[in-house]
This record gives sequence, C-alpha cells and structure tokens, in this order.
Amino acid sequence: METSDMAPLHPDRNIALELVRSTEAAAIRAVPFIGRGDKEAADGAAVDAMRAFLATVDFDGVIVIGEGEKDDAPMLFNGEHVGTGKGRSYDIAVDPIDGTSLTAAGRQNALSVIAMSDRGTMLDASSVFYMDKLVTGPAGVGVVDIRLPIGENIRKLAAALGKPVDEMVVSVLNRPRHDQLIREIREAGAGTRLMSDGDVAGGINAARHDARTDMCVGIGGSPEGIVTACAIKALGGHIQGRLWPRDDEERQKGIDAGLKMDHVYEADDLVAGNNTLFVATGVTDGQLVAGVRRQGDYVYTESVVLRSHSGTLRRISSDHLVSKWL
Repeated sequence: METSDMAPLHPDRNIALELVRSTEAAAIRAVPFIGRGDKEAADGAAVDAMRAFLATVDFDGVIVIGEGEKDDAPMLFNGEHVGTGKGRSYDIAVDPIDGTSLTAAGRQNALSVIAMSDRGTMLDASSVFYMDKLVTGPAGVGVVDIRLPIGENIRKLAAALGKPVDEMVVSVLNRPRHDQLIREIREAGAGTRLMSDGDVAGGINAARHDARTDMCVGIGGSPEGIVTACAIKALGGHIQGRLWPRDDEERQKGIDAGLKMDHVYEADDLVAGNNTLFVATGVTDGQLVAGVRRQGDYVYTESVVLRSHSGTLRRISSDHLVSKWL
C-alpha cells in the first residue's frame, strides 16, 4: 500500500506539531496573569493566542467542545470552524486553559489543551455540563466498572496491579459533592489525592504507566471527559462516564440533544475509533508537564503529544525568545 493510501488512517504528524504551537502560544500568553487573581483575563489572552495559531493550520476543524458553552466566550465556540479549511476534516476540542482558577491563584496543574479526532467521532455533551467519570490505566480495562461501589473497584484494581489496597491512591476533585465518595475511598483503605481543579490532568496522570495515582473518579466537566478520553485512548487506559445533570431542565436539555441519561458511556462512545490526538502544554507546574518558565531572554515550555494510532506519548521542550512573545 502506498503512503498516500495510508495517510487517512492517522492525524498528520505535522498537524500535531502545529497544534503544539497553538497550546504553547496559549500557555505563554497566560504567563502575565499567573497568580494575579483574574481568571477571565488569563483565559481571554489564551483564547486569543490559540485561535490565532489554529487559523494558520492546514486542516478543516470543527469545534465540538469549545469555550462558548462554558465561559460565554465569543471565540473558539462550539460549531466554529478553525484552520485554513484545506486538508482533512476533524472534530476539535479546545481548552486554552484547563484550570483558569488554578492559573489565577498560581496553583499547579493548569494546562492548555487541544484534542482532535476524525469528523463525526466526538460526542457533543455540551448540553449537560457535568459528568461522573472513572479513569484508570490499562490494568483497569475489563476490571473496574463505574456501576460498582468505589471500594470494590479499588480492590479489583489493586489485585490487577498486584499491590496492596493501602498503597492505592485515588484522585478526586475536592468538592462538597464528593464528601461521601472521599469517605468511601478512605474506608476501603486507599489514600486520596484531592484536586482543587484540573481533572483532565488528573485523569491522564491516573492512566500513565509511571503515575503516582492509580485511579481518578468523581463528577467533573463533561467537556473535560471527552478531552480526557482522547488522551486515554493513546495510553491504552480505561474511561467511563455518566452524565450528571444539575436539574430537570438540564436533564431535558440533554435528552433533547440526543444524549442518554443514566447511561454509561464507554471510551468508544465518548470518542469513536482509534484516531485521536491530544496535545497539552503546561501553564503552571504539574505532574504531567512543567509550567511555563521565564528566565532572562527566554521562555521555556513543556508539552506532551499523545497519539492513539501509534500509542505514543511524546514530550516536547521548547525555548522561546521573550522578544517574540511578551
């Protein structure tokens, strides 16, 4: 088979590098706002930078998960076309800053994120903002299930990993809605890693083979669930999600949009196929990547690129001249 026949099977590697430039730009533009208490200003600067770079990429992208539904943003909204319109067609999920509150407070694990899959493969869950998620690494595939009690899932995963339950660590967002879940995790004998924000990074860290956490559970953003699924497919991990409408009105809104309530969405329901790409650049330091660092005339960034087609996680460290950016 000729190379040209093979090309449609995976996102172009050059596009992956172009997307890294977009997340780098968003992360760098957010630097002046880190720790300054203004999350809207940080997000606005990142949105502007990401959109400007995406406009130069030779592809036809449609934003399935964007800024508009969540942040009332005028750009990078759901349904917007990005790219030059030339080349292949993809579904795009963007989050110029996953963790705007983290950025504003100067806390860890803020990321600039783009995920991509073939056109028509990414679930549009934007009508229901929250999703209950369960994420693990490859050891959890066919072992854990979101319908089971958390204690049972912890014991099953511990056995699959060959480690004692008291060495298991579970990540969960530190929210009042998770008080009972946190108690049950600890009663099962496992430890918790409570996250103030940034459950995309939490999910990916739980799925990595060298991770310090074994599982990520709880209710977070449904858009973040789709983005995380793109990364988990590249890591060979496990992800399930159930939509969590806040009230009857939102529940009906989801039903009207064709979403299934009280249904367990598996990885292939969240993002179909094995042709996903996930790109993230650190805004602030975290377990997944280092944050943007300025030293003298240079700005340093660290990014990751995960491709499901090849099953690879690549790290990209870049040095940028300050004069070109800030």
